[in-house]
Amino acid sequence: MSIEKHFIPLTIAILVVSDTRTEVDDISGSALVECLVAAGHELFEKTIVPDDIYQIRAVISNWIAKDSVNVIISTGGTGVTGRDGTPEAVIPLLDKVLDGFGETFRMLSYKDILTSTIQSRAVAGVANGTYIFCLPGSSNACRTAWDSLIKDQLDFRTRPCNLVQLMPRLMER
Repeated sequence: MSIEKHFIPLTIAILVVSDTRTEVDDISGSALVECLVAAGHELFEKTIVPDDIYQIRAVISNWIAKDSVNVIISTGGTGVTGRDGTPEAVIPLLDKVLDGFGETFRMLSYKDILTSTIQSRAVAGVANGTYIFCLPGSSNACRTAWDSLIKDQLDFRTRPCNLVQLMPRLMER
């Protein structure tokens, strides 16, 4: 006898990291909001901050301190230029890194952008019981990550396993 699994909506915060984008011309953050809402999740907040390690870290630290935020997805700042600092801002906050996320994202991206995928430093992990995904700034990269990785892992019905079913155990010590 199999037990039917029901969708569990999560509360997700979106952080856009950019020195140039505003609410008017932000495509990537808006695409992520559209994806999460279409999947049945709830938007906690969407914020845009400059490519500044300390401003990124401040926003994410604030969100991971809130019990109401289950997931944070950032877009932008994962490249290799001098201003790209999202991984440097986020990795020190993580309790655990999900290495397979970045590896799989780059593998999937190779189909579209070939060897340019080596420039991506996409990363994911867990901090204070909150899942964090740091994606490149392009809307295509955001849709690839959401459609091919994040959406199913944030769906309790996904088998053989998913990140949602692990949430009750994230704070074990």
